[in-house]
Order: sequence, then C-alpha cells, then structure tokens
Amino acid sequence: MANCAIVGINWGDEGKGRMVDLLTENYDVVIRFQGGGNAGHTVVNEKGKFALHLLPSGIFRDGVVNILGNGVALDPENLWTEMQDVMSKGVAITPDNLMISDRASLLLPWHRDLDGLEEARLADKKFGSTKQGIAPFYSDKYQKKTVLAGELFYPEHLRAHLADLMEWKNLTLTRVYGAEPYTMETLDKWINESCEMIKPYVRDTGHWLREAQAAGKRILFEAQLGSLRDLDYGIHPYTTSSNTTAAFAPVGSGLPSARIDDVIGVVKAYSTCVGEGPFVCEMFGDEAEELRKAGQEYGAKTGRPRRVGPIDIVATRYGVEVQAATEIALTKLDVLSYMDRIPVCTGYELDGKQTDRFPFPVALADAKPVIEYFDGWKCDISGARTWEDLPRAARDYVTYIEKAIGCPITYVSVGPERESIIIRK
Repeated sequence: MANCAIVGINWGDEGKGRMVDLLTENYDVVIRFQGGGNAGHTVVNEKGKFALHLLPSGIFRDGVVNILGNGVALDPENLWTEMQDVMSKGVAITPDNLMISDRASLLLPWHRDLDGLEEARLADKKFGSTKQGIAPFYSDKYQKKTVLAGELFYPEHLRAHLADLMEWKNLTLTRVYGAEPYTMETLDKWINESCEMIKPYVRDTGHWLREAQAAGKRILFEAQLGSLRDLDYGIHPYTTSSNTTAAFAPVGSGLPSARIDDVIGVVKAYSTCVGEGPFVCEMFGDEAEELRKAGQEYGAKTGRPRRVGPIDIVATRYGVEVQAATEIALTKLDVLSYMDRIPVCTGYELDGKQTDRFPFPVALADAKPVIEYFDGWKCDISGARTWEDLPRAARDYVTYIEKAIGCPITYVSVGPERESIIIRK
C-alpha cells in the first residue's frame, strides 16, 4: 500500500485517531507531523479507551514504529505524563516503537503561561485557546528562539541556551503581563523531571526515515485538527498555529522527499467545533444539546462541550479541496439514528444571495445556513458491517454527501470500536 495521510476536513475532532488506529494494520510507520498536545485523538480498541494528545495513534499496533516529527510542538512534560498513562494500561512504549525527532522543538514551560496570560488579556476577544502553549511556541519557533530535542544530548550547551532564552522571555512575562519571572532552578527541575524521561526516545529520525523509505516501508502521516483550523487556509484568526494540511506532511514529518499517494479526509456525519470563531451551521438550545449528548461531544483535551450542527456541505467541500483528499472516511453515522429528519447545511446565504463557495473569513460572520432535511432511519445501525446492512435512508444520506463534496466515501464508521466500520472498496 502506498504512503497515506489521514487528515481532518472540518474544524477538527472528526475521528482521525479512530481511523489511524484502524488503518495502521496496513502500515509500518505512523508519523505525527504538526501540532501539539492541544487536541485529542480518541481511540477505542481491545486494549481500552484512550484519549491521545501527542502520541501517534499507531502506538497500539505491534510492529508499528511511531514518530513525532520535527513539525510537532513537543511538550516533554505532557508527553511523559501521557506515556505513563498509556503504559499503565498495558501498552508497551519503548525506543523501538516510539521515536522523537532530534529536530523537534521543545515546548517550554513559559509557553503555557503566556498562552493563558494572553487569553486573559484578550477577554471577550479571545481565540478560544486550549492554553497548552501552542501559539506562543510556534511564534518562538519562527523567531528561532526554541530548543531542539537533540540539544538534550549537549547539557552544557542546553543550559546556556535556556539561560539566554529565559532572560529574553522574562522581559515579556514581567513587563507586559506583570507575571513572575522564571529561574534556572525551575528550568533545571523541568529538565530533570521531564526532558530526561523522554531523552531515550530522541534520535535522528530523518536518517531513519530515509532508510525506511529506501526499504519500501509503508508510511502513514497523522494530522491534528482540520482544514478550517489550518494557519493559512482556515478561519483566520481562529485557527491553530501550524499547517494541518496533507501538503505539509513531508516537511513536518522529517521526510521532505516523501510522496503521498493517498489522502484520507475524515468527516463527521454532522458538524462539531471546539473553541471560538465563526460556525455557520451551528445549532442552539435543546436541539443542539440532544445532538451533543447523542454524540458525547465534549473535548478530549479540555472536556469543553463542543459546538454542534448539521453537516456543512460548503465547509466540507472546501476542506476536501484544501486537503486534496482522494477519499473520505465518514464517522459517527450511528449518532444520527435518533433523528426523524436529518438537517444538512447545503449552502450559505450571504449578502442576500445563496452561495456554495466558502467565503473569506471576515465574511463568515454574516453568512446564514441554508438547511435542507433528509429522512432519518430511526434504527440502530451500530451492528452494520456492509453497505447493504444499512437502511436505505442511511445509504441515501451518505451518497448525497459523497456527490455534494465531490469525493468518494470509502469508509463509514458506525461506532467508536475498531471493528465498527463499513468499507466501500
């Protein structure tokens, strides 16, 4: 099987971890190529239920090598905590099945502080950050003011580098926000209690990947969040601070020579959104709460109730284009089984006209959803394993979406478990 990227088509939380866990059976390597611990990939398999934040979702498959690439915001403290949690449930994590790029930049303790301080300063104009330090981290990375994971092997250099960065960062903490400054004692504790724990997993993954590529290894690239949270193509400024698109995967993975043959875009059968920003198809009131409860729509990282709505064809078609998706995995179709009529956002009304094009971000605030309704199926479909097992109304719903977004739906998920899937190939 060729190299493949699994990416989010909408606002994130589409079910990418569930699809990575399923498809890693066919791959040798899984690479997280961007983002950090600010989102969660929920995985349910024979080993239990897991909410991953930094670990690649292939960590549960024996024989699969998992890599955190150079594009990742690597938080040593949270990564080690997550590793301990997963290992406590019987999942083996060793330097043989988890590797960290020596070129990945470390998310430093003050990045989380700055994230929270800035959200507080913005007040009602906040971006809806998860306060995991992602925006300050990427800002510093592009200013070349971060520490590379490989520097852990050069302790004297590392300590001097951190002292320089601390002097610079304390100016912002104390003079801009009135916060307490950092000390080397605090940073030494961070090095000893967090960085030293992940150090055995750090290596030259670029060299390892080039050898794997030459040996014909099959590589799966795992993205975080979705098209509409992409720094360049998303709903600016309510985006994440990295590129969530498949096109960035070779760069962020550490294998810029990689060719991606397949892009599986993950789309939820309805829409969800965590955080601030325009969400044209949003439901409110009792209707929203019923859908939220049916889908258990609460953030894997934050526990925040997700905003919900019908599937948004305009946004989804745009996401497919941005990702250059070759096929689609439609998740959580079973959640809609309680509905008599299923709403679909088929277009937007903007400036008195109907459009099927995704607007410029500033214009989204004035867009209104155009809603059409489809017949519900009103029965439990969680046991369906073939296309023919689905009731006619469910098949009609899927085929409508497929035609409307212009991309084949090859996977239909009818439950969170690994085996709760219909494959249409």
